[in-house]
Amino acid sequence: MHPAAQPPHPHIPPWPRRVRKVGAPLAVLIGLGAVTGLLIILLTLTNPVGAAIGFVLSTVAIAVVVLSYLWLDRWEPEPPRLLHLAFIWGASLAIVVSLIVELWFDSAFAPVAGLPEGFESTAIRAPLIEEAAKGLFLLVMMTGRRRNELNSLTDCLVYAGLVGAGFAWLEDILYIANGESVSGSLLTAALRLVMAPFAHSLFTTFTGIGVYFALTQRTAIAKAACIGLGYVAAVLMHMLWNGSSLLGIGTYFAVYALWMVPIFTLAIALGVYSRKREQRIVAEKLPGMVSAGLITANEASWLGSIRTRKQAIAEVSRHSGKRDGKAVRDFAAQVVELAFVRDRIDRGFGDARVQALLHEEAYWVHAARASAPALGWLTHYRVH
Repeated sequence: MHPAAQPPHPHIPPWPRRVRKVGAPLAVLIGLGAVTGLLIILLTLTNPVGAAIGFVLSTVAIAVVVLSYLWLDRWEPEPPRLLHLAFIWGASLAIVVSLIVELWFDSAFAPVAGLPEGFESTAIRAPLIEEAAKGLFLLVMMTGRRRNELNSLTDCLVYAGLVGAGFAWLEDILYIANGESVSGSLLTAALRLVMAPFAHSLFTTFTGIGVYFALTQRTAIAKAACIGLGYVAAVLMHMLWNGSSLLGIGTYFAVYALWMVPIFTLAIALGVYSRKREQRIVAEKLPGMVSAGLITANEASWLGSIRTRKQAIAEVSRHSGKRDGKAVRDFAAQVVELAFVRDRIDRGFGDARVQALLHEEAYWVHAARASAPALGWLTHYRVH
């Protein structure tokens, strides 16, 4: 571990908590949130009963999806504003852009003879357009300081999943509200929310995987190839799912059981594996932090796993109060941030900007320690 043991600017007093400058601009969040709210209001004015049913049922179902991704994000929690932005992007910008482009294509091109009614729009154009609109968020994340938040495959999966969840939330409300009757709306809700609440998140997951591998490449061509392959996989998954719904109920259930469920199971396994890999990366970097004087050997004993980290935070909260427990949690999160920057350098991606970020993150470890006096109490407590 190379950062110096002392903060680079010892004359600057430590701040009580770190301000995440990479968070989404508040004006952007408000603007996109207003777009989502306007869409809901317009839908409610058109069909109040259907919109109400759709809003309640879709919110309950997608809440499960969101909570699943927040669980996956426990090891290295992402900035809350960026998580909010990912969901709102899917529920506003991605929806609006998709609707506009799809309506333009439907009006500009005549249907191809011989295909089932609506097949081109539903099974071909919609996947191409919607996956591009959702995946654009991850491409934006790759630029500027927000690149520093994409430290692992887990990060890419979380952001992709939340964009997909936002898109599915509003799209499901639209479909449910358009039911011809209450029973029709409930049937639509069952098909969309019970069978496939994770569908849009699953599709966009492939774009997220492509972005992750793009971040490990050194040439622009290789990066573009990874992103392109991820996008194509997302589109193909989306096409297969949408197309099956137009080819009869038997085809729909066959695709669901023989393709969607196995792929979803593999996606879950990939997410769990990725989070465990995050934990291994951090554990490997802790000895270097001990040698550099950034953390103590006792702290390294509980910073290497979620279980022992939670146990240490719980003990501090019980002994010194929730405020001190939160300070220890912030310290642990900052150690994780430093470990991932160190890992990028060890993998050969340590340009001047990343080297500067390494020293910045090391400083913030010192600042977080100064704001967590209860760490001294943990010195006498061995976490098992």
